Amino acid sequence: MADRHQWWSRGRVAAVTVALLVCGVTASRLGDGPAGSGPLGTAAHGSPVAAHARASSAPGTRSAGATGVVPPLGAFTDSGSKGVESLGGLQNWLGGTEVSVAHTYLPGDDWSSIEGDGALLRPWARWTRAEPGRLFVLNVPMQADNEGGVPDGEVRDLIEQGAGGANDVHFTRLARQLVRLGVPDTVIVLGWEMNGTTYTHRCGPDPAGWKTYWNRVVAAMRAVPGQHFRFDFAPNRGQDAIAWTACYPGDATVDIIGMDSYDQPPGSTFHDQVTEPYGLQEQVDFAAEHKKAISYPEWGLFTNGDDPDYMSLMLGWIIAHHPLYQTITDYCPHGVWKCDQNPKSSEVYRSLLFGRKTAAVAAPHAPTRSTGHK
Repeated sequence: MADRHQWWSRGRVAAVTVALLVCGVTASRLGDGPAGSGPLGTAAHGSPVAAHARASSAPGTRSAGATGVVPPLGAFTDSGSKGVESLGGLQNWLGGTEVSVAHTYLPGDDWSSIEGDGALLRPWARWTRAEPGRLFVLNVPMQADNEGGVPDGEVRDLIEQGAGGANDVHFTRLARQLVRLGVPDTVIVLGWEMNGTTYTHRCGPDPAGWKTYWNRVVAAMRAVPGQHFRFDFAPNRGQDAIAWTACYPGDATVDIIGMDSYDQPPGSTFHDQVTEPYGLQEQVDFAAEHKKAISYPEWGLFTNGDDPDYMSLMLGWIIAHHPLYQTITDYCPHGVWKCDQNPKSSEVYRSLLFGRKTAAVAAPHAPTRSTGHK
């Protein structure tokens, strides 16, 4: 296991150094010593990384190396129409860097919400259809009362019911709704952060049953005519309550290996976040072994505060590893645009992404886009 976590070795550092230089940022704090001595550890806010980002890549300027292409990006600010409306504002704030990813969440309060009933999905679908090459990412709960603090014994019963097909109809209805709305190629982040304890759709109480349930949901949604969904398996970074590899349902039903990764313990430095068991390096390695794309559906600041070095290093990691998409969580305490608590990190984020060219969104193998929808 230790050999798999040597991201700070010179070969790995070189890849991220190139990514940071492309963004016009010095990589002088990337090395192979312990945290705090110059490698991936969190540096002081006045570090060369942050200072150079401010000096050489300020909005409205372009450094000689600022020609790099960044992965498709978006930000989550709100689950409803306000979240859709914010996408244009974010693009303007970034100096025209294309925001091509829309990301929202279905409520997990009851099954009608999980079926996509009501008006929540319509503005997201309209935005996605408005221009070719846009991507819609939708987090889908696997259980109703998903944030209800349901005890493990009851979760085990719910997993067993789902694995037996009790909930197939709800996911079939959601799939039909997405096809009707003209977004049949939605990325479905199904049962996210399943390795934690927050959600009723967690894996820990019955990993084997959970995997059967996931596979059943995917089969139900893929059976709907006209769909071209991609399914994103997105655990929390690190072990959390259970190793996320123990929840992996198999290559046949997973298209993307995602990870929700915030600047918080375990992982007081970025070095820790990369190298910890089941951390960022293991995600990349696991995806490569299984020939899957990667993604970062949720990332941002958190308990480590306004941390510009984390911001520069996480963006460097993202650029170096070419995820299918990445969406920062952009409300307080995580955000950098809508949240004014993190001015130093905001400056770095904007500097690194200002006026950049973004990569095209990779299409499913058999893409389709319906027209004429309301």
